[in-house]
Amino acid sequence: MTQQTLNVDLGDRSYPIFVGKDLFQPHMLKPYIRGNQVLIVSNTTVAPLYLKALKAALPDIQINEVILPDGEEYKSLTHLNAIYDELLLQKHNRTTTLIALGGGVVGDMTGYAAASYQRGVNFIQVPTTLLSQVDSSVGGKTGVNHPMGKNMIGAFHQPQVVLASVDALETLPDRELSAGLAEVVKYGFIYDEAFLCWLEDNMVDLVARDSAKLSQAIYRSCEIKAEVVAQDEREGGIRAILNLGHTFGHAIEAKQGYGNWLHGEAVAAGTMMAADLSCRMGWLTQDDVKRVENILVAANLPVKPPQDMSAADFIDLMSVDKKVLDGQLRLVLLKSLGEAVVTADFPAELLQETLTADTYC
Repeated sequence: MTQQTLNVDLGDRSYPIFVGKDLFQPHMLKPYIRGNQVLIVSNTTVAPLYLKALKAALPDIQINEVILPDGEEYKSLTHLNAIYDELLLQKHNRTTTLIALGGGVVGDMTGYAAASYQRGVNFIQVPTTLLSQVDSSVGGKTGVNHPMGKNMIGAFHQPQVVLASVDALETLPDRELSAGLAEVVKYGFIYDEAFLCWLEDNMVDLVARDSAKLSQAIYRSCEIKAEVVAQDEREGGIRAILNLGHTFGHAIEAKQGYGNWLHGEAVAAGTMMAADLSCRMGWLTQDDVKRVENILVAANLPVKPPQDMSAADFIDLMSVDKKVLDGQLRLVLLKSLGEAVVTADFPAELLQETLTADTYC
């Protein structure tokens, strides 16, 4: 498989994304490490699989490590302190580099630690889940959860490089692979209908872990995200379209308890709800909504929210979403398949219909 490279164009904060196999090599890492200190942050699932290989690619460098428990429920200020503790204990200075080896939780927490340790040090993303490779590792969003809201504490802090190794997906559980596909199909829904058509044609092979097609899907997903982030690094405008399904999905995660529904699963159900509301507003056809449902089902993702969540639960939890401005809830909706819009201009009664519907539009 040929290694592919693309660039996130952010001026002096630009950085490359490498997609391919066998990326744990000294020449892939050393150019992005400033000093002679590295702290690798991983978790109890990923570290036994890949930590040794990553360390072997970093000769002649002081390497320390923090192994966090695995799960969204540990993405908290309490567990963030374990990273700070090790940095201080081992006397890491401002030229240190943090390396995130894991999925989105590890990447977000490591990035936030890097953004805040001594007011900012470098870090590298080595994402090992599909979801983190196509979404959370790219764009510089870092942070932790609060019991009252997901990712409400954080910072924008760009990595030096992202190494998206397709090899790592070979050990990914099926459920985690499907969760990542929720973010992949999102890019087709919001930005590129041609990519959506390709995904519809190739979803069986993606679920079966065809490495060449997974690499192609990762590359195009990262390419779209890089284009959007380059236009709006700090989510003041167009970047918010990347949150299709997330406002509904974050409410599901918060209500069910972080980790009980995987992020991608909650986003998939939230995407269906966004498509349903878009249809009720006259933007999507019923056939469009069926296409959304069919591809999510083909990716083995849920298309209905939890049965124990009421409309009041959703409204209450969505009210603390980061897209709320001046007390107005804003949602990412679909003008058409391939075109998204961030809007507060939707009738409350139509949102209520979506939140209480037994069947989709």
